[in-house]
Amino acid sequence: MESLLRISLVILAFACVVQAEESAPNFVIILTDDQDVVLNGLNPMIQTQQLIANRGATFLNAFTSSPICCPSRSSLLTGQYAHNVKTFNNSQAGGCYGTHWREKVEPSTFPLLLQQAGYRTFYAGKYLNEYYSKEVPPGWDDWHGLHGNSKYYNYTLNENGQIVTFSDEYLTDVLSNRTVDFLANVQLGVPFFAMVAPPAPHAPYTAAERHKDTFPDVMAPRTKNYNLPCGPLEKHWLLTMPPTPLPADILASIDVSYRKRWQSLLAVDEMVESIVNMLDNRKLLTNTYIIYTSDNGYHMGQFGLPYDKRQPYETDIRVPFLMTGPTIPPKTLVSSPVTLIDIAPTVLELAGLQVPAQTDGASVLNKLYHMTQIEERQILIEYWGEGTLETYNPECPWQKKDKLMLCSLDAGCHCQDAWNNTYSCVRHLADDLDMIYCQFKDNEHFIEAYDLTNDMYQIENIAYDMLPSIRAKYDLAITNLTECVGATCRRIY
Repeated sequence: MESLLRISLVILAFACVVQAEESAPNFVIILTDDQDVVLNGLNPMIQTQQLIANRGATFLNAFTSSPICCPSRSSLLTGQYAHNVKTFNNSQAGGCYGTHWREKVEPSTFPLLLQQAGYRTFYAGKYLNEYYSKEVPPGWDDWHGLHGNSKYYNYTLNENGQIVTFSDEYLTDVLSNRTVDFLANVQLGVPFFAMVAPPAPHAPYTAAERHKDTFPDVMAPRTKNYNLPCGPLEKHWLLTMPPTPLPADILASIDVSYRKRWQSLLAVDEMVESIVNMLDNRKLLTNTYIIYTSDNGYHMGQFGLPYDKRQPYETDIRVPFLMTGPTIPPKTLVSSPVTLIDIAPTVLELAGLQVPAQTDGASVLNKLYHMTQIEERQILIEYWGEGTLETYNPECPWQKKDKLMLCSLDAGCHCQDAWNNTYSCVRHLADDLDMIYCQFKDNEHFIEAYDLTNDMYQIENIAYDMLPSIRAKYDLAITNLTECVGATCRRIY
C-alpha cells in the first residue's frame, strides 16, 4: 500500500510539473537602440504597430531611468537603478561590463532566474557596450551576443562561445534569422524567454540595401524647441555652446540622419513580423508576451543640440513601450508612468516567480486595469557625464582641460557631453501633475524644472521661480531616490 502511495505521489508531482510547464507563459523582448518616441520614431514601423500595439497595450508615459545605452540596459536586465548596479556610463571604468557587473550583478539578472525555473533562454544582439568576451554570460542557453557597440556590417558575435566575424551580412537580418530559428526549434511544452537587441536606429543609422531609397521627403520634426537658442539661466551650460542656433548645413545633415534612422528601422519591423509569424505558425502566440521597447530616446536639433541622447529632456528619456500577450486587451492605452526597470518584475510576476527584494522597479500589470488613471509616481532619471582629458578633440576650438566629449566638426563642434553633464532628476507624474526637476552636479549647482502640463517642449525653466518649499520637496526626493534600494525606490517623497 505504501509503495502504491509513493508511486501515486510521484505521478502527481510529475503531472504538476508538466502542467506548470505547459501553462507558464513565454516571453519575447525586442530592444532597439536609441529609438525615440517623441520625434515619431515608431511611425515607420507599420507591422510593429499592427502586431503588437494594436493587439495589446501602448504605454503612453514610458521612460528610461538613464538616457544612455549601457546603464539603461544594465538596469533593464536587473530591474534596478544604475546607482545600484554601479553602471554609470558606457566605459568599462564607468562600470559597463566591468568587474562589479560580472562578479556581483550579472549572476542575478532576471533571465537567470527564469532559466533556473526551467525556462529556455535566448539572446541575440547588442548586450553591453564593453562586452568583448569569449564567455557566455550566466543565464543564457542560446547566446549570440554582439561584441561592442551597435554596428550594421563588419561586426563580431559570440555565438555560444564561438567568436564569429561577419563582413557583409546585415546585422538586423542575422539577428532576425537567429531568433526565428530559435523559435522554430524550441521544444513545445518548455517555456522560453527570448531577447533580441538589433542595432537600429543607432548611429551610423545604416539601412539595409533594400530600404535605402525609402522616405525620400521625410525631415526631422520642427518642434517648438527645434534649433532654439538657450540663455545661461534657461539650460545647463552645455546647451549654450556655439554654434547656436545651428547653421543651415548642420540642419540639413540632421534631416538626412533622421531619414536614415527611419530607414534602418524597416528591417526591425520586418523582424517583428517574422517573429510573430513563427510564433503563430507554431501555435505559441496565444501564450507568449511580447514587449517592444528601446534603451533610450534621442534628440535631433532640439535646443540647438545636433543629435544624441544623454540629456534630461523628453526626447531623450521617453521610450516606446508596447506589450501584447494573452491577458492584455487589444488597443489598450495606458497613461500611468512606467520605466524600463519595470520589465524585470513584470516578467517574473507573469512567470509566477518571486520578485527579488532588491528590485527597484514595479510590475506594470496592475496599470493595465486602470488605464485612464495616472497612478502617481516619481521616477529617478540619472546620468553621469563621460567627458575626460582623453575625449578631447583637437579639431575643435575647445581646451583639453574642459573635459568635453563628442565634439565633432560635422556637428559644428557643438559638444554632446562633458564631465559635469552629470545630473539627477525626479520625473513626477499624477492625474494633476506632470513635472521634472533636475539637479546638476557642477560648480554652479545648476537646476532645471519644467511644468510639462503647460510647457511640453520644456522651454521655460521654472526652477529658480519655484516656491522654496516645493524646491525643498524635490531636493529631498532626489536625495532619497539616488540612495534608494528596492521598495524605497517606489515611494512618493
